[in-house]
Amino acid sequence: MAKVKVLLVDDDALVRAGLQLILSSAADLVVVGEVDDGARAVAAVREHQPDVVLMDIRMAEMDGITATAALRRLDSPPQVIVLTTFQADEQVMSALRAGASGFLVKDTPPADIINAVRLVASGAAIISPSVTRTLLSHFGDGPGSERRRVAAQRLAALTDREREVAAAIGSGASNAEVATALFMSEATVKAHVSRLFAKLDASNRVQIAIVVHDADQS
Repeated sequence: MAKVKVLLVDDDALVRAGLQLILSSAADLVVVGEVDDGARAVAAVREHQPDVVLMDIRMAEMDGITATAALRRLDSPPQVIVLTTFQADEQVMSALRAGASGFLVKDTPPADIINAVRLVASGAAIISPSVTRTLLSHFGDGPGSERRRVAAQRLAALTDREREVAAAIGSGASNAEVATALFMSEATVKAHVSRLFAKLDASNRVQIAIVVHDADQS
């Protein structure tokens, strides 16, 4: 079975060394490279073709938010997990909007870091929509009228059923939970989710939840 390839992007050599040690303890994961700034992340991804990138947010030359957005624009983008010192971090929301699949605080237990990489590599998001909403409400400035208008416009382009699925995802439901709540098969739910990614220009479930949240703001 092919190993999950991971690229480390962090300007702290000790953090990179710690992550390297943690990830190398898992037989199904392999660190294929590391760079010390977001500015070098795109070239490193093109060279190493990682499945997952662990991305620091605060770096001197190019921050992790800008680098995440650049990576997500690639033809075959890797999944991105952003690393942060504080969970309630304003920049975490910016990184999620840029396309990150989730975030980890830097003192996350090693087993949880390994599990997060596995989950993201499989296409899952590692932050629940409820945490997304908590982050949004924590900063309290709302999405603004323009973002609210755009979000509502994007949801209006969906079918009624797609809006129901999007709302369920926004509440934190898994595919199995959506299937039960809306009386459909998981295969049908997966098909709807795939269409939501395309129609909402979302790269993961977190971004669907953010659109739903933005459109609901009063």
